[in-house]
Amino acid sequence: MPELTENPTTYDVVAFYKFVAIDDCETFAPALKQAMLDRDVMGTILLAEEGINGTISGSQPSITQILEIIRSHPGLDDLDTKRSHAPTHVFNRAKVKVKPSLISIGADVDPTKTVGEYVDPKDWNALISDPEVILIDTRNDYEHYAGTFQGAVDPKITRFRELPEFVHKNFDPKVHKKVAMFCTGGIRCEKSTSWMLEQGFENVYHLQGGILKYLEEVPQEESMWKGDCYVFDERVGVNHDLAPSEEAKFCPGCGHALTTKLRCAPEYIAGKQCSFCPKS
Repeated sequence: MPELTENPTTYDVVAFYKFVAIDDCETFAPALKQAMLDRDVMGTILLAEEGINGTISGSQPSITQILEIIRSHPGLDDLDTKRSHAPTHVFNRAKVKVKPSLISIGADVDPTKTVGEYVDPKDWNALISDPEVILIDTRNDYEHYAGTFQGAVDPKITRFRELPEFVHKNFDPKVHKKVAMFCTGGIRCEKSTSWMLEQGFENVYHLQGGILKYLEEVPQEESMWKGDCYVFDERVGVNHDLAPSEEAKFCPGCGHALTTKLRCAPEYIAGKQCSFCPKS
């Protein structure tokens, strides 16, 4: 397929993941990276024996070609995506890495075999409005601070592998009969539900496609999402229209999401520190 040379006025930003057995990561990775370089597609794709996870940006034709290559791989033909847009590349290079796992929860779980119940974005509001449902945000504290679902529990974690300890301290499968979990694109909450089922929780749900798919499909006037969605690229955050947020920025000192109000705080020094930075 020929290299694309057009200069797009907007770039597609596409996030995707799938838990599925991949046994040729070492050969798939360099071929996939070269395909990205040939088409000026930037971003990071992770490959592991348990699946694929990535976010990439590029022109629409280039992104389409990369997705065709990925979906031609055994087990990835039905790969789902979350799509947004940006005026420029939101990454500065192309990376394809082979890892022991896509993301670690600090325990051995196999989401290729058992996960909780997927909930379509259109059905999510009804589920989390059920007073018997415990809604857990599986993301880091600074992500939660930028925006979250109405009524969500913030575990106040700084990395995903801290989530099990939080659950053990605060929830009991004999008492908490219904648990719903969510994250940015779906991968963390899906792995979380696999772990939760192993702990004896019976009715465990997760938002299919994550927050990004919810914002893509649920009209803002019907939405139960409040704030911006933190993303791990140069946009920092996206609003309900999936456009780069003018509110969310991040502190280079600690990585915390910062609203306009927080950037006006006396502790804030542009490019250096914010009120969430560790006190010296």
